[in-house]
Amino acid sequence: MDSSYLIKYAKSADANTMFDGAPLTDLQRELLARVDQYGVAWAERAFKHDREASFPTANYEDLKEMGFLGLCVPKRLGGIGADYRTYALVASRISYYCSTTANTFNMHNANALWTADMVDALELTPEQRESHEHNRALHYGHMLAGKIYAQPFSEGSGAAAGKHPFGTSAHKTADGWVLNGKKIFASLSGHADYYGVLCTEDVAEPTRAHTMFMAVPANAPGVSVVGDWDPLGMRGTVSRTLLLKNVVVPDTAQLMPQGVYIQAASQYPHMFMTLTPCYMGLAQAAYDFAVAYLRAEVSDVNVKRRMYPTKQFGVAEMYVKLQQAWALFHRVTSEFKRNPSRTERMRAYACQYTIMEYSAEICSAAVKVCGGQAMLKNFPLERMFRDSRCGSLMLPWTAEICLDRIGHGVLYEEGERDD
Repeated sequence: MDSSYLIKYAKSADANTMFDGAPLTDLQRELLARVDQYGVAWAERAFKHDREASFPTANYEDLKEMGFLGLCVPKRLGGIGADYRTYALVASRISYYCSTTANTFNMHNANALWTADMVDALELTPEQRESHEHNRALHYGHMLAGKIYAQPFSEGSGAAAGKHPFGTSAHKTADGWVLNGKKIFASLSGHADYYGVLCTEDVAEPTRAHTMFMAVPANAPGVSVVGDWDPLGMRGTVSRTLLLKNVVVPDTAQLMPQGVYIQAASQYPHMFMTLTPCYMGLAQAAYDFAVAYLRAEVSDVNVKRRMYPTKQFGVAEMYVKLQQAWALFHRVTSEFKRNPSRTERMRAYACQYTIMEYSAEICSAAVKVCGGQAMLKNFPLERMFRDSRCGSLMLPWTAEICLDRIGHGVLYEEGERDD
């Protein structure tokens, strides 16, 4: 399909409703403009990757050319130095054009975002700081050279939700570590150069405090990718199953020092909503398509439908939800900090829930307001509809988990329990 209608709707950052009322830095404007230079091509390629459930390799070549594989690598170590909010804005814009590229781009960038300023602010020993600086410089160097890092999280249990330790284990040896385990829904599987694996140190009585964060080379002996990938949506993520069998990695594989991950997870809750921008951008894309479709500004659509009250009413409902979601998004992504207040934590859960649910609702409403023809596969809407269904299922903050934590937080004070 011709996606040239996006050129009109993808206005400059200052003029676009996605960022209206949200002050932008010069760096943020520059990065968003760079995305717009490539975005229409990504939107065109999205049809193929969805149809084939194939990874958007060409998009990653573009991201490499743009320098975006080092987006969250600190400037002093050669990267762009994007902070949390800047990452969120850029990711939402990428998703506006291709949601699966944004989804997988999150997995890559989280490896740098989590290990940069966040770790620097934590309470580390001098030895930990020295080893961490050495290790991350090594891995950031790989990213800047064009290597792709994934971040397999799920194991088919409650570990990714923070309920108990990860089942994937890391056994200490004299020369490094030996990893064994399985990760499901491992995005970028078979296409990443390294997998940032969350696992548990092999001790007598492991707890979440023994969580390790290890970079595993994709070509290391014992690493394999198995199973098919034929899901409802987000098909271009290629999230097959990753197996680790007696995989040997050196001490430099540690993306965080021993015992540090649990500090980061407890003190920086916003680190777990880096997928949220993907679904925010997707919601905006579905809304903009619906408006363009009803105005007959989409190729192969020759009849305007904007004059009907039912269409106007449907678009108005979408607009209201979109503005509510953007308002929460901009506020919450601006509240990223170490040890946020209880209110800020609760608002983060509310933001996650609202965006994931509203993304699906807006895409569904777009289908209804546009009508049957818009569901043909030569248009992007039916793919957006399917992709949007996945957001509420994403660990570690699924829609159910967010509601559970919000409800408990509203009814209980800190540390309060029933007799």
